[in-house]
Amino acid sequence: MHIMMLCLHTSPLAQPGSGDAGGMNVYVRQLSLHLAALGHSVEIVTAASGQDTELAPRVSVRHLGLTNHPGQALSKEELPRLLPTISGLLSTAESLSGRQTELIHSHYWLSGLVGLTLAQQWQLPLVHSMHTMAKVKNQHRAAGQSAEPTRRALGEERIVAAADRLIANTAAEAAQLAQLYGGCQDQIAVVPPGVDLETFRPPVSKINAAEDSALQIVFAGRLQRLKGPHLLLGALAQLRSTRPELRFQLTVIGSQSGKQHYDLPALAKELGVGEQVRFLEPLPPSSLAQQFAAADVVAMPSSSESFGLVALEAQACGTPVLATNVGGLSQAVIDGETGYLVNGLSESDWAAALEKIHLLGAAGRAAMGRAGVQHAGRHSWQHTAERTIEIYRSLPGATEDKPQNLG
Repeated sequence: MHIMMLCLHTSPLAQPGSGDAGGMNVYVRQLSLHLAALGHSVEIVTAASGQDTELAPRVSVRHLGLTNHPGQALSKEELPRLLPTISGLLSTAESLSGRQTELIHSHYWLSGLVGLTLAQQWQLPLVHSMHTMAKVKNQHRAAGQSAEPTRRALGEERIVAAADRLIANTAAEAAQLAQLYGGCQDQIAVVPPGVDLETFRPPVSKINAAEDSALQIVFAGRLQRLKGPHLLLGALAQLRSTRPELRFQLTVIGSQSGKQHYDLPALAKELGVGEQVRFLEPLPPSSLAQQFAAADVVAMPSSSESFGLVALEAQACGTPVLATNVGGLSQAVIDGETGYLVNGLSESDWAAALEKIHLLGAAGRAAMGRAGVQHAGRHSWQHTAERTIEIYRSLPGATEDKPQNLG
């Protein structure tokens, strides 16, 4: 098959953890590469500027060039007004691959709205992956976090009503699509994401630090209130007061995302934990895997996550995970076995969780790490791609001859 992947607001070539780039970038890139490995071809379309390129044999990336700087993407706030323009460009442009598109797979609501227009015009099936949903994010919105706009929720309702198939990461996400958006049961398919098991893997040998050493904590992701790294800073400040004999060191990997002012280095200094925290820019996968493998625990204090690929990647490296008990994280982490789920979004909740994982000791954390490697090993991108192709082929007209269009 030849599949068009719409990934408008961010590019699969972008560095995860910077700007709006995150788990969705990893998902689109890895799914496309593994679909190609199965013999299919994929054309990924992004609104960013840049040179059209072949990511791998049978995987091309097409840049619509709606920004002035190569590699730069439009913000999610800017894109809605440009959706008609994007639809017009795609409906008349030549294909980068020269092949006839047989199916459209859109990612995130902005791409979904363009996908609806193109699918109707070209008479093609539309598969859509939400990745996150406005109504879910608003339900779990933390203090200081902006509400998702009404236009997004309305757009998602349109997509659910018209898409041929919706792919959810978890059964919990499938239930949310049905309950909050009225999705039909036979319209929704659950396909868990995978993890790059060649890059994210346990070290040959992991040297355990002395029991009185500082607990090495890693946070990796976009720096925004939704992801909750400020909760870790507040938790460290509490522990410094209540449990001064326990030592903690936090590494924050990522860059500022969104328009809200979110100065974590200043907050760390204000809370008196500046010496316990270091900040790193987003890292490529191989370097990120090294950070995960060297950590005692990876923390994900998100207020909402459709899945949380970081949790799987960390476990694949043999490191326990602390994660908020929300969304897909409740399935990505096996509570008490590969890490702990935290039932709350207060600094006290996270202080208690960090204290608990510290007191578990090196041997207890190592046992969790071994269980995490086994758990992550059951999630491969090959399996994700195979299941996705099954869904594509189940759609009427997905492989029938169609009039010539973009693909």
